[in-house]
Amino acid sequence: MTDQRNGGDLVVETLEALGAKTVFGIPGQHALGLFDAMGRGNLHFVSSRVENNSAFAADGYSRATGEVGVLFLSTGPGALTSLAGLQEAYATGVPMVVVASQIPLEGLGARRKGMLHQLDDQKASAANVTKSQRLIQHASGIPSAIQDAWTEAISSPQGPVWIEIPQNVLLDPIMVPPVEDALAEAADNPPRVELIREAVKWLSTAERPAIIAGGGTRRGRAEKSLLSIAEKLRAPVICTPGGNGAFPWSHELSLQSWIEDRHMTDVLEDADVLIVIGSSLGEVTSNYFTFEPRGRIIQIDAEPRVLESNRPGLGIRADAGQALAALDEALAPAGTAGASPSWHGTSPEDLVKESLAKVRARLEEQDLGKELKFMADIREAVPAEMQTFWDMTISAYWAWSCWDSREGQFHSAQGAGGLGYGFPAAIGGAVGLETVGKPGRVLAVSGDGSSMYSISELATAKQHNIPVTWLIVDDGGYGILREYMVGAFGKATATELARPDFVKLAEAFGVPARRVAPEEVGDALRDGFAADGPNVVVVETLLKMFGPTHLGD
Repeated sequence: MTDQRNGGDLVVETLEALGAKTVFGIPGQHALGLFDAMGRGNLHFVSSRVENNSAFAADGYSRATGEVGVLFLSTGPGALTSLAGLQEAYATGVPMVVVASQIPLEGLGARRKGMLHQLDDQKASAANVTKSQRLIQHASGIPSAIQDAWTEAISSPQGPVWIEIPQNVLLDPIMVPPVEDALAEAADNPPRVELIREAVKWLSTAERPAIIAGGGTRRGRAEKSLLSIAEKLRAPVICTPGGNGAFPWSHELSLQSWIEDRHMTDVLEDADVLIVIGSSLGEVTSNYFTFEPRGRIIQIDAEPRVLESNRPGLGIRADAGQALAALDEALAPAGTAGASPSWHGTSPEDLVKESLAKVRARLEEQDLGKELKFMADIREAVPAEMQTFWDMTISAYWAWSCWDSREGQFHSAQGAGGLGYGFPAAIGGAVGLETVGKPGRVLAVSGDGSSMYSISELATAKQHNIPVTWLIVDDGGYGILREYMVGAFGKATATELARPDFVKLAEAFGVPARRVAPEEVGDALRDGFAADGPNVVVVETLLKMFGPTHLGD
């Protein structure tokens, strides 16, 4: 059969025609037709060691490049193992095309034939973590189904789309000619004219406008319009963890990303018109649902289920980029019309300075010098344009609030919040950057607990010589859960972990590693960034979180 085209060839040919360059995944018995076909194509395959990490890697590839991530999965256990990674992509709006194999057609329909990997309805398992699911039963339908899935993945709200193809459909000889072209364009998602007109009416009389920039701002590539609108309105802007980097960190109107601080919550509550872009005003953004706004809210989001899900307001269902461009065009130039912003006699610019000073003062009262220096040392060592990938760990929780992404991009797993994201996503990001001709070196940051979820991917990084520097902050357990439990119950239970010698373990994979003291982290990272291929830096230290203001000071 090696000279005979089959359904797998149609998958590979269609993906290549759509612009795919790289695929992540793990081979499997029912998926062999896919992998055989890749040998006749031009797709670059990156083989992970666990399917969930393959999903994280495809996610990181997409976030780093802005292109669609592609994931190949085997049937049953392989497909199911990917779901936690897909939940993160779905929650964060990352465009991916997932191609999963299936058992032969004769076993479908919930008949219990005893086939290997058989599920009653495999695609139903993916229904909670993907935009849609398709089962392809005939080879002729493969090109159109993949083209439609690609279109859906890149249409806002973006996200992963699931396709599954039975084993025999992938393997059987076909008469369909080679795929020569495929076109997928994102569906238009503009704002309604009357809603933009109403929003302008509200903003033209606002005295205290403010803006929350969520992850949808970045996904919609709305940064330029956001900056223009903020300057026209002289509106303070705060970024959520997902929106980190959407607004210049050092701008005179930037409240940065201290979204969990009560001083920032006070500012946002006092706004008479609050623009919320690409955010549901969910748990973190609302300072754990303590946010009680007194003004009116304009909420812009591509996902209609998000609108008014937590607060009533003027909901505008639209892609953030299109919506902000329309709003920017409709607003009068700065200083030509409308009220002059004044926060009870204080200018917006002075309000920003005062609010940031209050945050700094509160932190300085909490004996957090080690944590502040540690994060500052990492920031100083990381080149301005380097992309960073953060696992769910105390360092990342700090980064949500204090990380200035500069010309790079900040990526974390705040969408679904599962452990193990940082390193495999960084692998995907580095592969993607090199694929599009950019410097590939990236930084991944994990704790000792979260690193064990993806430690096997050291083999992937070594095999493909991927330029990832992995910082593991080892505090001997699940550090944030330890803090939560001690704070709530006076003691921690089941948070302490036996863990390996991470340096020796990395070296066993053939990956250079070193252990350094916290004050040496900057120099160690700089050395890692200058090296070739993957490397690991381990810091054994106990970091604390700043005090939660939603519980009261």
